[in-house]
Amino acid sequence: MENNENQINIELNEELAEGVYSNLAIITHSQAEFVADFVQMMPGMPKAKVRSRVIMSPQNAKRLMRALAENIQKYEQLNGVINDSDTPPFPPMNFGGTNNKA
Repeated sequence: MENNENQINIELNEELAEGVYSNLAIITHSQAEFVADFVQMMPGMPKAKVRSRVIMSPQNAKRLMRALAENIQKYEQLNGVINDSDTPPFPPMNFGGTNNKA
């Protein structure tokens, strides 16, 4: 007999399944929530577009951080270390919020 009480049925429609491309994430926070803006920047263009925004509680932000760290570790075990030292520095950004990090 299967134990189904801990299973969640997650629905993913076709539009969301396509995903959006982002090459920059800007994260801001308040006491109550974290906001992650996923941005698409084009080379040589002075304007960038937010493609998606995710707002979450501090607790869920911490769970996301742990899940990302765990998945990066698994990825690197299979594929080798991700080299991010050749990534160009981000342009200076000041959005008036608290601690922006990408």
